[in-house]
Amino acid sequence: MSDGHAPGTGALPAGAAPALPTDQSAAPGAHAIPPLLFEISRPGRRAVRLPACDVPVSALPEGFVRADPGPFLPEVSELDVVRHFTRLSQSNMAIDTTFYPLGSCTMKYNPKVNEAVAALPGFADHHPLGPESASQGALAVMHELQEMLAEIAGFSGVSLQPAAGAQGELTGILMIRAYHQARGDAQRTKILVPDSAHGTNPATVAMAGFHAVEIPSDRNGNVDLAALRNACGPDVAGLMITNPNTLGLFEEHLLQVVDAVHGCGGLVYGDGANFNAILGIVRPGDLGIDVMHFNLHKTFSTPHGGGGPGAGPVGCRADLTPFLPGPLVTRAAGKRPAAGPVYTLTMPGQSIGRLKSFYGNFGMLLRAWVYIRMHGAAGLRAVSENAVLNANYLKKLVDPVFPVRFKRTCMHEFVANGGAYDGIATMDIAKRLLDYGFHAPTVYFPLIVKEALMIEPTESENRETLEAFAQALTAIAREARESPELLHGAPYRMPLGRLDEVQAVRRLVLRHRSTP
Repeated sequence: MSDGHAPGTGALPAGAAPALPTDQSAAPGAHAIPPLLFEISRPGRRAVRLPACDVPVSALPEGFVRADPGPFLPEVSELDVVRHFTRLSQSNMAIDTTFYPLGSCTMKYNPKVNEAVAALPGFADHHPLGPESASQGALAVMHELQEMLAEIAGFSGVSLQPAAGAQGELTGILMIRAYHQARGDAQRTKILVPDSAHGTNPATVAMAGFHAVEIPSDRNGNVDLAALRNACGPDVAGLMITNPNTLGLFEEHLLQVVDAVHGCGGLVYGDGANFNAILGIVRPGDLGIDVMHFNLHKTFSTPHGGGGPGAGPVGCRADLTPFLPGPLVTRAAGKRPAAGPVYTLTMPGQSIGRLKSFYGNFGMLLRAWVYIRMHGAAGLRAVSENAVLNANYLKKLVDPVFPVRFKRTCMHEFVANGGAYDGIATMDIAKRLLDYGFHAPTVYFPLIVKEALMIEPTESENRETLEAFAQALTAIAREARESPELLHGAPYRMPLGRLDEVQAVRRLVLRHRSTP
């Protein structure tokens, strides 16, 4: 355990009113979880007994012998091990067990058919160093995914190399840099970044060797056109824009934004973090976006969270395709298998190079391919329509108790004020939601909204779940008015209590305590 952890009690403070509404269905999954025990090792216990050694025993060379008698590994029975890890799995919040409304992260359900296809032996057991002649099935899937993503977003080419959305961002900005360098346009040192953009954009700009210039939002949550036009000049390499932005709003003046940047010779990078809100409805390439990454885990249902793996393919307009990272999968027109491989790997002529070993995270590419093939064009459009419908319905339910910052029709997510009650912070709301059986939304982002609660329901959730979540927030708002001290101590029904957020990060302990 981290030194910042406090053990949960599984009960409310003395004299406190019951945390949950009388109707328990308003907070599905809310229950007390017994504290987790980590130090369960006992001398002499074991899960496996190894057979006696049947080969001659020889001493280790002196340089490989430990100076101390360790390591002191845990001594536990098989039953102890099974119960321990089962309890751990049941204590985690997960999309398979509860609503997970992380704004800008899209924790949508991952269809199990995706997993079944990715586990097929022909895919799962295929070695990435296999020759092209023995890899035609895998290459065919990758080629088709490249073509489908290009068509969906309105681009001329797509690379599947980047291993995550953030790496896709870096790819796009490196391509913009390479484009200007190829033209001898070395004075372009700035990238414009709206304050409503995805949070990793400024870091991406710095990593690519540019200087980030922040562009403010106007009172309606759009890019401030006057500020943007004033910032455009011969030293601007491009603009990074997230659309819909992190406020959950579609940029009402996007065409004017694109024209302003193109007018000064810059390129427009589209952060595809929120593409799931316009999928099948708007093609970014048709709006003038020059290069964009796709978050396969957000828009196309590949697993998200737990540190990966991810996938962040990048698409671009025709004259940027020579700069794409490679290798790309190309199809030899008219070739039949008997005449050699139909699908081959090629590196674009002015490529920025490799960004990932082999060909990207192939298992994630498979899952996204299945998702797109199963939905088809009409199904992909329905994904966005339902995501937007769910977000607007939930916004209507939440706004009376936690006011939403911008009253416009939102897209896939919205941002509410978690600090609407005296003495109560957004973190108090987030921790209390755990007692009601819900993972908290994204908190304190975007930074332009004070005490932000960034809520995204995704298209996967049904009406009953959305209403239960809204009921939980309504109950928490009542507690904030009547018993604010109750929120300050939450959560009470988790195996661990509230973290010391600083210590949990700086002094996290993730290993067994070795003791003789």
